[in-house]
Amino acid sequence: MLFAAGFGTRMGELTRDTPKPLLKVAGKTLLDRTLELTTVIAAERTIVNAHYHHQKVAEHLKGTGVQVSIELPDILETGGGLRNALPLLGDGPVFTSNTDAVWHGPNPFEMLRDAWRPDDMDALLLCLPKENAIGHKGTGDFVLNEVGQIRRGPGVVYSGVQILKTGGLADIAETSFSLNVLWDKMCASGRLYGLTYPGKWCDVGSPEGLQLAEGLLEAKDV
Repeated sequence: MLFAAGFGTRMGELTRDTPKPLLKVAGKTLLDRTLELTTVIAAERTIVNAHYHHQKVAEHLKGTGVQVSIELPDILETGGGLRNALPLLGDGPVFTSNTDAVWHGPNPFEMLRDAWRPDDMDALLLCLPKENAIGHKGTGDFVLNEVGQIRRGPGVVYSGVQILKTGGLADIAETSFSLNVLWDKMCASGRLYGLTYPGKWCDVGSPEGLQLAEGLLEAKDV
């Protein structure tokens, strides 16, 4: 499940007529870059949600085999959007990913797949040390303990990619809600885990982020 429904307001004029996932970095859209990374896991199906300029997202994906979950009339946030797409996704654990980042290092989806332990985990979030999170401002999102369980606090930065069991979504009353609601429940039961990414990652949420991402990709090609 790739999240592509947001308004991209920090991009200003760049997203006035174009959804952020269709902005290009080094000649390729952010959405296509994320889709390319997912090929390593050979998912049974791939869903992209869409709201803002949803017609353009659907047109871009036409003929690819990727299904689009359109959110209308209201945007549903990450939790509501994932729950809305469950009829397309099925009942098993899912990978979810934002579509506004570029990577320099191992494939993030492959790392999560290899570290996933469903007997112990309800979610496994890929995180980064702050110094490897290019363009990210803040003190971090989570603290990891010695076995990888995570709790809220200043520390590592969530990368936007995870494996998640979806059963708990049915117990949330709101229609539009963040996945943070589900994470908090998993954290309370000791089943929210994190994995540290060893490479670099760039948040492409602003025009400055686009420039930083171009620089990261240029460094990767050297």
